[in-house]
Amino acid sequence: MRSALALAAALCLAGCGLQPMYAGGSSGAVAQGLAAVDVAPIEGRAGWLVRNALRDRLAQSGATTQPRYRLDVLLDDKLEGLGLLTDETIGRERRTLRARYQLIDLSSGEIVVDATAGSDAGIDVVSSEYATIAAEETALENLARTVADRIITQVSLTLRSAP
Repeated sequence: MRSALALAAALCLAGCGLQPMYAGGSSGAVAQGLAAVDVAPIEGRAGWLVRNALRDRLAQSGATTQPRYRLDVLLDDKLEGLGLLTDETIGRERRTLRARYQLIDLSSGEIVVDATAGSDAGIDVVSSEYATIAAEETALENLARTVADRIITQVSLTLRSAP
């Protein structure tokens, strides 16, 4: 009974059309494509965080001697106050990080990917100014990692479907 159930599950999975993103390991098309991406400098502290997160994820794919692609990223980092309290102070903030990015093929100058990614986080404003600043910085670090992950996912999907 168990073997028949396992066989049925295997057949269902085989027919669902799912394919591994990183098929072939470090010699696969996606890993080789990611290893060939150079991230251009990004302006500001948020840019530094996003660029480092992107480079960390690209470095996991392996090293290449000559970049084939360049990733240009333009960030929009906003911090806005929400939730006015009875004494007219802000009780909550929202930090939003949006990225517009382009993956450019260096050999032809063609834009392979032109997309946006973003995320936001809520921050409680407390009586301690230090704690609020620390929360804002932590939110920015987390948002930078999230945005970088979304960029890498879209670039990986594009490289997987490229000839």
